[in-house]
Amino acid sequence: MIARDWSRFIVRINVRSTRQQIYAAWATRAGIESWFLRLCEYVNKEGVTLDQHVSAGTGDRYTFLWHGYSDEVVEKGNVLEANGHDVFRFSFGKAGNCTVRILLAGDEQIVELEQDNIPTDEDSKFMYHIGCSMGWTFYLTNLKSILEGGLDLRNRDVNLQNMLNS
Repeated sequence: MIARDWSRFIVRINVRSTRQQIYAAWATRAGIESWFLRLCEYVNKEGVTLDQHVSAGTGDRYTFLWHGYSDEVVEKGNVLEANGHDVFRFSFGKAGNCTVRILLAGDEQIVELEQDNIPTDEDSKFMYHIGCSMGWTFYLTNLKSILEGGLDLRNRDVNLQNMLNS
C-alpha cells in the first residue's frame, strides 16, 4: 500500500478560457469575487488597497470573505508569488499554502491548485487535507462554470449551513 502524503494535495481542471482571464480570476478582486469569494481585498506593500481590476503582486496581502458565512469567518494572508502570467501562490492560514499554476495541454488550459505545508496532525488531516481538497474541487468547478459562460454555483445564503457549495 502507498502511504498518503497528508501534507499536500493537487486538484486540476481544464478550463476553456484564455490564460490571461484565468490568471485575472485569481489575482484581481473582480476576478476572484466572480467565482470564489464574497469579498476580496488585495493591499499592496505600501498599504494601498488595489483597484478591483489590478493584479496583486508578490508581497501583497489579502482579506477573504465567503458567501454563506458571516463576516467573522475571514482569512487574511500574503501573496507569496505572482508572476503576472501563470503562477499565483498565497498563504492559506493554518491550512498551508496554495500554488495555482496555469498549464497548457493541447488546446486546453489546465488550472492546477497545489496546497502544501498542511499540518499532519489528525484534526488537520480531516480539516485541511480532506476538507480543503473537497472545497477546492467545488470552487475550481465553479471557476470553470463562470469562465465558460455558465452559472455561479455558490450558496449565497448564510442561513443554509454545511453546504457543498459554500
